Amino acid sequence: MTDTNAADAVADGRPSAGAALAQSLTEEAARRPKSRDIKNLAPLLPFIRAHWRHAAAAGFFLLFSTGATLSITQALRLVVDKGFLSADNLNRYFGIAAIVVLVLALATAARFYFITVLGERVVADLRKALYRHVLTLDPSYFLKTRTGEVLSRMTTDVTIIENLVGSAASIALRNILGLIGATVMLAFVSPKLTLFVMLGAPLLIAPLFLFGRRVRSLSTKTQDRFAQAVGFAGESLDALDTVQAFGREGLADKRFGDAVETAFRTSLSRVFARSLMTLVVIGLVFGGIGLLLWTAAHAVVNHTMTGGQLIQFLALSVFAGASVGALGEVWGVVQQASGAMQRIFELLASKTLIAAPVHPRALPVPSRGEIVFEGVTFAYPGRPDLPALRGFDLSVKPGETVALVGPSGAGKSTVLRLLLRFYDPQEGRVLLDGVDLKDADPAEVRARMALVSQDASLFSGSALDNIRFGREDATLEEVQAAAVAAEADGFIRALPEGYDTPVGERAKTLSGGQKQRLAIARSLVRNSPILLLDEATSALDAENERLVQKALEGAMGDRTTLVIAHRLATVLRADRIVVMEDGRVVEQGTHTQLSKAGGLYAKLAQLQFGVEAA
Repeated sequence: MTDTNAADAVADGRPSAGAALAQSLTEEAARRPKSRDIKNLAPLLPFIRAHWRHAAAAGFFLLFSTGATLSITQALRLVVDKGFLSADNLNRYFGIAAIVVLVLALATAARFYFITVLGERVVADLRKALYRHVLTLDPSYFLKTRTGEVLSRMTTDVTIIENLVGSAASIALRNILGLIGATVMLAFVSPKLTLFVMLGAPLLIAPLFLFGRRVRSLSTKTQDRFAQAVGFAGESLDALDTVQAFGREGLADKRFGDAVETAFRTSLSRVFARSLMTLVVIGLVFGGIGLLLWTAAHAVVNHTMTGGQLIQFLALSVFAGASVGALGEVWGVVQQASGAMQRIFELLASKTLIAAPVHPRALPVPSRGEIVFEGVTFAYPGRPDLPALRGFDLSVKPGETVALVGPSGAGKSTVLRLLLRFYDPQEGRVLLDGVDLKDADPAEVRARMALVSQDASLFSGSALDNIRFGREDATLEEVQAAAVAAEADGFIRALPEGYDTPVGERAKTLSGGQKQRLAIARSLVRNSPILLLDEATSALDAENERLVQKALEGAMGDRTTLVIAHRLATVLRADRIVVMEDGRVVEQGTHTQLSKAGGLYAKLAQLQFGVEAA
């Protein structure tokens, strides 16, 4: 949204996109659970220590600004007590007060700058650390944790931490120092009145605490009652045709009216409690202030206190009271941040089940592309009683094209996931060029493979960016050669900006066939010795399938290829067909051999390939 559009949106009462995002994050942050255990914030310390210079500068100017704020009260005292003795004194002491205010302004600005930069820097480092860690987690983690929850921790929870480090922590420290400094200065100005304030403070805080709890409890009940009314209204409106068909409009109206009245009665209790709290608090606060002023005024009349001391005492009292109030508000932010940091640390502390060994075994160079599964049994996390593979054995020679065929749930895709080492088998071994994948670095294993899946996952950016995702250092000539081999060069060059044309989020500006060919080009540019095809043509129409199939034939070349096939054209071109059922290999051979055998493949061929097979 442009600045003009944003201004128009604000003028019309509509929030801009940025404001809407900020509002949604704020609302979600308010709903996040809190924690009173501030020990949860300890994992944040290393991120702060990494930028100790900013933290030290912020602390220095925090002390400086607090001292300057307290000094203003002393300047006011001097103006009242000595400034009115003569015009020269008045100018002198007002000048001193102006200098103190200038120092306060400079120190506060410097404190704000350094604490804000520290908060932004810590949050940026925290976000990068979170994302870097999430990228190392294996798929089994996301079987237990929703992606939305992970993103929420990276956005909402980190935003709460940003509020703490960049603002609330500074406010808390400033008010703690201010409260301590103000209390000490109050004791020096008038020990008797300070004792009076200290004894009277609990009388003001107690009703606030007691009534506050009662009001919060009634507010929650009111919201619950109204939520029930809204829920019933929504249920009735969703089934309005049923309500009208049975002539139950009167009943629905009565039930909703009763629910609204119940919410209203609960709300009346809340309003009465809040009104009573207002009465008591105002009475106590102004009564206490009045008694304090009366006592102080008598002290001035009796010459035991000067007018300047009285002004300073009142200013310090206001400052101390404001500090207490601010600390109460900040405590809620600290509790929110503690809960947020607990969730963030849980994510940072999560361990991946798939990791490189301490001393990984190197894969042979050059790669032969030989694949072996030996007695592999594997069950997905959360389904230990339903193995996807049971004693699975398979050997694929270098350069061989093997098609995996079988009914849904036979374990075909699991074979590719184990080969990519997204998971490790519970029993047996998976070997690549004679090396057990558990002994190798997963990054080195995956570098020797290229995957083309049924749903090609492409990214925002240009066609060039998407192909280079396969190999970052690929030259433009190599990218174009891969596109030509994938039958993608023609449609890419026809785009408005050719290879530099943005394809939109998830490449939504391209057709299904174009996406698949772009994904094949991305795989080809890797120059990997092993090609994995997971139903790469099953969702395409006949014309696009012909183009993609032609591209796949060129992609296979002399590569070792494992292909999950639901189309006869792919199966016929395979050197060998492996038929799977219930996680085992039940048949192997060519299309002709297996069709004549009359086994599972023959049935699948008739069902899946139909007239095409005939």
